[in-house]
Amino acid sequence: MFTGIIEETGTIGRIRRGVHSALLTVCAEKVLTGTKVGHSIAVNGVCLTVTDLSPGCFSADVMHETLNRSSLAGLSCGSRVNLERAMAADGRFGGHIVAGHVDGVGRIARIRRDDTAVWYTVEAAPEVLRYVVEKGSITVDGISLTVAAVTRKDFSVSAIPHTVSHTILNERTEGSLVNLETDIIGKYVEKLLFSHSPSPAGGGGANDGGPGNSGITREFLSRYGF
Repeated sequence: MFTGIIEETGTIGRIRRGVHSALLTVCAEKVLTGTKVGHSIAVNGVCLTVTDLSPGCFSADVMHETLNRSSLAGLSCGSRVNLERAMAADGRFGGHIVAGHVDGVGRIARIRRDDTAVWYTVEAAPEVLRYVVEKGSITVDGISLTVAAVTRKDFSVSAIPHTVSHTILNERTEGSLVNLETDIIGKYVEKLLFSHSPSPAGGGGANDGGPGNSGITREFLSRYGF
């Protein structure tokens, strides 16, 4: 689990591409502290497992599914990436709950400055936008950001200068592709509401998965004290 607070930016030192996969070697400093083979590091928001360590670098395999669902396929040697180690059990949440499982790729449609803040408007697919809510959290290239506005085709976030300067946001331009992960809580709530109908005894019963058959009604909520 991650929090979306970037620890440092690293550089892609080498890419070895297979038919349907790739092996990334990332040069970094801070995230290597305490890291062992088998540990997880988020690279531009994608949770990867460290498979090898060498002085100043770590390597990780990227599977077919990950390449298809993220922007990692577009990386090249020299590309800078956002890095975050998995959260320690005694750590502090600075962002929000981030799984490192990218939901899809968005495209930056507009960048504008507002006093000290920088606004990014990101276009995304409907299956991603359905979980994006105003004032909710979203991860953009591994960065925890607050959604300021959302429409049927895009959403907007505002980043402070510190976030922009300490991440690869300062390299993003209009048209750039970014990895997106929506708030995981919304996905679980939807699954529970629309995949199981509560029985009178409070148990769960399977149905066809449609919203109209969720079993959650105003009367049901009132009966159980909501």
